[in-house]
Amino acid sequence: MFLGLDLGTSGVKALLIDGDQRVVASANASLDVSRPHPGWSEQDPANWVEATRIALLSLRDSHPAEMGAVRGIGLSGQMHGATLLDKAGKVLRPAILWNDTRSHREAAALDADPQFRQLTGNIVFPGFTAPKLLWVRENEPEIFAATANILLPKDYLRFWLTGEFISEMSDAAGTAWLDVARRDWSDALLAACGLDRSHMPALVEGTAPAGRLRGDLAAELGLPVGIVVAGGAGDNAASACGMGTVASGSAFLSLGTSGVLFAATDSYRPNAESAVHTFCHALPNTWHQMGVILSATDAMNWLSSVVGVKPAELTGAVGGALQAPSSVLFLPYLSGERTPLNDAAIRGAFLGLGHESDRGVMTRAVMEGVAYAFRDNRNALEAAGTKLDRVTAIGGGSRSDYWLTVLATVLGVPVDIPADGDFGAAFGAARLGLIAAEGADPASICLAPAIARTIEPVAKLQSAFDDGFARYRKAYPAIKGVFQ
Repeated sequence: MFLGLDLGTSGVKALLIDGDQRVVASANASLDVSRPHPGWSEQDPANWVEATRIALLSLRDSHPAEMGAVRGIGLSGQMHGATLLDKAGKVLRPAILWNDTRSHREAAALDADPQFRQLTGNIVFPGFTAPKLLWVRENEPEIFAATANILLPKDYLRFWLTGEFISEMSDAAGTAWLDVARRDWSDALLAACGLDRSHMPALVEGTAPAGRLRGDLAAELGLPVGIVVAGGAGDNAASACGMGTVASGSAFLSLGTSGVLFAATDSYRPNAESAVHTFCHALPNTWHQMGVILSATDAMNWLSSVVGVKPAELTGAVGGALQAPSSVLFLPYLSGERTPLNDAAIRGAFLGLGHESDRGVMTRAVMEGVAYAFRDNRNALEAAGTKLDRVTAIGGGSRSDYWLTVLATVLGVPVDIPADGDFGAAFGAARLGLIAAEGADPASICLAPAIARTIEPVAKLQSAFDDGFARYRKAYPAIKGVFQ
């Protein structure tokens, strides 16, 4: 058996697979996000540990024999989060998360330093880890002075599981401290933030062993003592491993809390000006390009909270054949936007509302606005040298055929839907645990799933959605000045 742990923003998922990569069992535990000020997003790392413990104890109780047969653990997690520890390994403050935009000024200052784009291949976004540390240095100097170790969220779980300070390339690439071509920390970039290698975890590839399970936890959780914990991956690279998106040219679209358009590459091909992320993949000698929108299903969750109807009911009520866009336009910038805008200050908007704009129209507008944001990402990937002929859809929003039809039509490419199964980040993490424990060939493990069906673009509505996208592109410059 092999175990994958995925530390998401809204919860932790634990997934058991067997040696043939069949899913045996899974368990979840929820997490909340604290937003003490506008633009802030924080979590207490102690809650990560507790949620992970709850999920693992659930598996221990429901599948004791299988848990006792686990040979490897893989980790996945939300990227970019700044988890600050003192010399004793004590957490100094709540972790600052990926969708926290308080450090936009610090990010702009770092991005103005040419060595950051030169060495990382990326714009320094406010969500990245490095500007968060500058914010802490400026606003919480006593915390900064006491910081001895900086860990990404999943690597804090590793510290709890193994006692080791270790990270891996895919997650480290999202800090703005990694020389992404060389796959190593950059002393120059660390020094620019008042840090050095002593603050950083050791680095391994995602497929490599990175610690062993502590005996006391093994006894509590019903796991064998000393089993290997793999390097693992940031959530998107882990999802790519689960989807088999590891060969150059393969791509997936994740319609989750945030939205991701992810394409694997066999070489380092940065194009920071396009606001596309160029990161290390979880597999050795592999990279990827990725466009990110900050609010995908999170936009539907927001509408759900406003109207008091569950998201699945909102999307389910739309149903039926695809309709042309209405006059209502939604901009999904609820937490700012990353690709291609790199704008932390912008906020979302409904435009074109009329008396006839009912709940269904607004729900469709949210779906369409998110799809237009994905088209922005597709265009940015093309500017960075990656053309997509089709994508495979994953994430909670992919349960809505209507939404996927909107996406296929707006993007102008077929959208493949995997056969029933779990191919997300927890599954990818479990695959990495298998590879690390067994010394397996990654290419033979990280295979693509069977495709159950494909949703094609609706050709007769292509022009209407092209017009809708053109209006979407005009809207951002029109409202930008309002939020500056």
